[in-house]
Amino acid sequence: MHPSHLPSYPPGVPFEIDPGQYRSLNALFEASFKAHTERPFSVCMERWMSYGELDRLSRTLGCWLQSLGLEPGARVALMLPNIPQFAIAMVAVLRAGYTCVNVNPLYTPRELEHQLSDSGASAIILLENFAATLEPVLLRTPVRHVLLTAMGDQLGGLYGAWITTAVRHLAKMVPPFKLPIDSGHSVTTWSDAMTSGRERTLAADGCTLDSIAFLQYTGGTTGRSKGAILTHRNIIAATLQAEAWFAPAMAKVGDPARINGIAALPLYHIFALTLCLLAIRQGSHMTLVPNPRDIGKFVEVLKKRPFHVLPAVNTLFNALLAHPAFKSVDCSQLVISQAGGMAASEGTARAWFEATGCAMIEGWGMSETCAIGTNNPVTNTTFSGTIGVPLPSIEIAIKDDEGRTLPEGESGELCIKGPNVMVGYYGQPEETAAAFTADGFMRTGDIAVMLPDGQTRIIDRKKDMILVSGFNVFPNELENVISLCPGVLECAAVGVADDKQGEAIKVFVVRKDAQLDEEALMRYCHAELTGYKRPKYIEFRDALPKTNVGKILRRELRQDIRSTSAH
Repeated sequence: MHPSHLPSYPPGVPFEIDPGQYRSLNALFEASFKAHTERPFSVCMERWMSYGELDRLSRTLGCWLQSLGLEPGARVALMLPNIPQFAIAMVAVLRAGYTCVNVNPLYTPRELEHQLSDSGASAIILLENFAATLEPVLLRTPVRHVLLTAMGDQLGGLYGAWITTAVRHLAKMVPPFKLPIDSGHSVTTWSDAMTSGRERTLAADGCTLDSIAFLQYTGGTTGRSKGAILTHRNIIAATLQAEAWFAPAMAKVGDPARINGIAALPLYHIFALTLCLLAIRQGSHMTLVPNPRDIGKFVEVLKKRPFHVLPAVNTLFNALLAHPAFKSVDCSQLVISQAGGMAASEGTARAWFEATGCAMIEGWGMSETCAIGTNNPVTNTTFSGTIGVPLPSIEIAIKDDEGRTLPEGESGELCIKGPNVMVGYYGQPEETAAAFTADGFMRTGDIAVMLPDGQTRIIDRKKDMILVSGFNVFPNELENVISLCPGVLECAAVGVADDKQGEAIKVFVVRKDAQLDEEALMRYCHAELTGYKRPKYIEFRDALPKTNVGKILRRELRQDIRSTSAH
């Protein structure tokens, strides 16, 4: 670690953590369940689940998974929103000795097919609301076992049954589906799996610190998302790093059992997932928000009881501040407002502090680093505009293209090394080799500068990646998809500054059919791309700027946009 980082640590925060204190993530789970059996773990729609229940239910589901005869380390996909079934399924998959593959429930069939096929998933656990997405692609994937759950399955008795009925028939949120199954496939309901699992005993998981815990999918430079291999060691390290870093703020609350963390960000996203694992480690509880897009309902949830930890992307902080009912929310117990996933803005940070009295603390991380990298100290009372300093046991360096470390004040690529950093990309040896420097640092694609006080400021991105509300969008993927739209000759996608979501997507298109219009192209994008990947702006052009070998120059298009907005 750079010596100038050390003074920036708040008192009591260690410089190193030891992931070797557990044999695997499952050992961490078991220690927590034993210590916190009676404590609440989560609340969703005012129905509570204790650590003891999470222990029992995940064990039962793990037994059912083992009864399928999957090979050790088999990949099991989870396509679930923030409902109690997420934590039960995640812990069950890991305790059974398998690997979790988190899937965005809003994916289109094309995106889902790629992730299931690339990961080699042999089973999927999904909310029935998304079964219609799986239907057209199931037989083209390695998935053999489908576990379907309904919204009310873990909300208890009559209330749960009523919620399921309301979601299916009143809100009509479950599109009709018919999963194509033959002798090689099985479809099981949540209740049947639980009934079957109760009669069995969980076999040893066989996991070590080097076993794969998660394949966390992230944007790919080739246009296809790729799975970051996160081991049990990586995940334990990130959990302990978060615990150490947040300790000064958590200490203000006292008993960890009182700490209420708000899980509004999707748990399949690495940012929220890491904070969920931190809750398990310390025995605190989470309020699950299945649909944070409904800001009105989200605000009502915040009014129910005191909350202490609120992780959010800049756009979510903004949306809360803009809602008139947020003024009546009691934020007096809030000790951590953690911003990440996208650049935080000073204006939002200032407004948030005025409204809540709790400073927004900005951090930086990636799927490849288990969301952990650098952070501002939680003891800060003002917004710094930097991404802070590396967390315990992490080194960062600013390097040039040859991998040489640059001195303070010079801009270069932000590179990171630590026990939380992935071991590579699943099944992608070339991508993995390109991601690491000769001395073992992972290249992040962010251009940054190290300041004299040891803090780091990100100034640009080396990659053409577009960051929409905390989600990575790679132009190659968009261009590959949009170029297949009838009437498109060629296209280029770039990010444009956007007050609400950090960046929005603009696509430049050269037509081969003059009849193609913006409306038709938007309809096509709607069918093929999940919401955050859809362009906000479309501009038709006669030609696109290119290099002498014919490569489209996205940077010239970005420059055109900047020049236009300046005028």
